[in-house]
Amino acid sequence: MKEIKNRRSIRKFKGDAVPRACIEEMVKAATLAPSAKNRQPWKFIVYQGTAKDTLVNVMKQGVEREKVDHERMPSWTGGLADAENTVRVMQEAPVLIAVLNTNGKTPFSGIANEDRIVEICDSLSIGAAIENMILSAMEQGLGTLWIANTCFAYDELTDYIDTEDQLTGIVAVGYANEQPDQRPRKRMEDVLEFR
Repeated sequence: MKEIKNRRSIRKFKGDAVPRACIEEMVKAATLAPSAKNRQPWKFIVYQGTAKDTLVNVMKQGVEREKVDHERMPSWTGGLADAENTVRVMQEAPVLIAVLNTNGKTPFSGIANEDRIVEICDSLSIGAAIENMILSAMEQGLGTLWIANTCFAYDELTDYIDTEDQLTGIVAVGYANEQPDQRPRKRMEDVLEFR
């Protein structure tokens, strides 16, 4: 419970390298997550050094394109400033881990209802895997940020990653250069109901 209570989203990182063994431990923890029908629909691709720098530039290009044409997220243009801040965080983090849904495809196309249900269940499974990864990182003295703003640069990122699998997000990893306070949480009476 300590890691769960003390977990924070980190948006400022030190430049220190993250040992490979720490990353492997994080991914091992991720793969221990429960998954619907035991499909284990996840894949993790680690980016460091010049590969990470290229991934960040690709994200930046996608955000810049979206600012002009609003092709992917036309009703969410207010989120572009946050996406630009995400690019800054990605530049600062020494490690970026792309998280893929190996059973999913682009979220920008229609699919059959049955496939949508499977996709939702797989997304929930991947969320559990990411949470395990983040808690493992914290246990090892690392900070993380779970990034979902990849939607603004989805096509550019999946082209660079060279995948048709669904990109569900990116996890930024490094040693924290900040100690944020806990953000407000909803009250128990607002989220819990007994019947």
